[in-house]
Amino acid sequence: MEHQEIMTTYLATFIRQLSAMGVRHAVVSPGSRSTPIAMLLAEHPNFQIYIDIDERSAAFFALGMAKEMRKPVVLLCTSGTAAANYFPAVAEANISRVPLIVLTADRPHELRNVGAPQAIDQIRLYGPHAKWFEEMPLPEAGGEVLQFVRQTATRAVVTAVQQPAGPVHLNFPLREPLVPVLDPPPFACKEENQAIGSAIGKLELGGGEIQKIAAAIRPKERGLIICGTIDEPGFPEAVLTLSEKTGYPILADPLSQLRSGKHGKERIIENYDSLLKDPKWAGYLAPDVVIRFGAMPVSKSLTLLLKKLETVDHFVVDGGNGWRDPVKRGTTAVYCDEIAFCNKLASAVSMDSHSSWFTMWHTLNERARSIVEIAMETEKGLDEGKTVTELAKLLPDGSTLFVGNSMPIRDVDTFFQVNSKNIRILANRGANGIDGVVSSAAGVSASVGKAYLLIGDLSFFHDLNGLLMAKMHKLNLCVILINNNGGGIFSFLPQANEPKNFERLFGTPTGLEFEYAVKMYGGRYVKPRDWKEFRGALSGYENGLQVIEVQTDRAKNVENHRRMWMQVSREMETYFQGENQ
Repeated sequence: MEHQEIMTTYLATFIRQLSAMGVRHAVVSPGSRSTPIAMLLAEHPNFQIYIDIDERSAAFFALGMAKEMRKPVVLLCTSGTAAANYFPAVAEANISRVPLIVLTADRPHELRNVGAPQAIDQIRLYGPHAKWFEEMPLPEAGGEVLQFVRQTATRAVVTAVQQPAGPVHLNFPLREPLVPVLDPPPFACKEENQAIGSAIGKLELGGGEIQKIAAAIRPKERGLIICGTIDEPGFPEAVLTLSEKTGYPILADPLSQLRSGKHGKERIIENYDSLLKDPKWAGYLAPDVVIRFGAMPVSKSLTLLLKKLETVDHFVVDGGNGWRDPVKRGTTAVYCDEIAFCNKLASAVSMDSHSSWFTMWHTLNERARSIVEIAMETEKGLDEGKTVTELAKLLPDGSTLFVGNSMPIRDVDTFFQVNSKNIRILANRGANGIDGVVSSAAGVSASVGKAYLLIGDLSFFHDLNGLLMAKMHKLNLCVILINNNGGGIFSFLPQANEPKNFERLFGTPTGLEFEYAVKMYGGRYVKPRDWKEFRGALSGYENGLQVIEVQTDRAKNVENHRRMWMQVSREMETYFQGENQ
């Protein structure tokens, strides 16, 4: 059998098994060494292929798509530094638990470490950031080799999706000639004959363990349910039931998917960051027990409160057998599917659902919400916080909003109030980098059909080439660009008190005119002068690439935030004085 026929059979067997496992999408960057895999992916009738010439952008695009679908996406590139450009997205996928199947083509063994072009060490290239690595054998004929290929494809998918989900890396050394045999068609025959199946379960606790937890929390009225990043259908309803049975309020991060939707909102506290800004009220708000789900929330104020809770029962519930406790105050690691845990614990306890503790949190949250709403209603100039409140009002029901890191996600935490729309909020909050955000949002758009992106100017600049995917694949992406000409988040940090080199080292103003870049990628550009024009641009968006640039002032933004937080603190003082009289 000729080399090309052997290679074709070998790689077609691998791709056929990926298809049998339900994988349907691949993001491919052009390259020579990856030619046979790319051509065979394109030939398979079940795969949808997205071409991205920039590997870094491609990796984040695939990450966004996999995040939105909650399913693995194939990522393919050639050998050398092309594979190294995947590294940031692979790291993000690992920490944020997004399933990716990373395929890197490589030089065969005889061309490694001998000065051959486009050859770097790709063995375990992503280190601990890949859940699993496999150096694939060179293509060979024979049933045993092909069965190994099927097993490897199956294991790659299972490992990627098994909680905690994440990226796997398979490295394919390939010899020339690299063009596969496409006649006869390699996928003409049916696929079910030799495909390997799989069954993936979820972690659950036995009744005895649930009873122990129920016994621990039952005597404690002052409890908090804290929900960070978690995006599981059915979780909102389950955790709300747990809140009703325990009487504990839910502190809901914007990425918990609890602030929007048709589920009830009475038990959800979304203004906790503002309530916790002033540390003098920490004693009133400190709980006796914490039940925490998902990754750590965005709020630094909440993190500081949790760090102070040295003698409090703190249950960290994780369905992925992970260890997400950066504050190091967890007293019990609970390895259980989050929905199953909520349902079982809710059945085991029955406490006062409207206790004085819950009433306090609910009342303070309502008052803080009112302060936020009034502050934003009276704000006439273009403002970062008001941009978020306008988004919450104007986004259509069923929208998907991707949020950039640094200030945008924090503004969403502060200003995005509970609502009855189905607005799904996504972000790259694993490694929390500003790289690849545009590409990830484009990947989300490709999956869901239309997406919105809220992003800052430095992050937008960092990934401008992510707009190419919107142009090439005719994606529907509306970008709301907050341009405060620099790194806005640093104005809230201690560095801002050292003005001598602040602008040069941290503010980093660029003075860029983004209009020309947007037009280069075939997008529509709008720079509203007031809120009427902003509302018109956002409400009038229908399809394609559109960028709405909101020009704001960093210094004024800091003043507005702090003025609002002071108002919340004064309102809390009034409340607690009234309670103590």
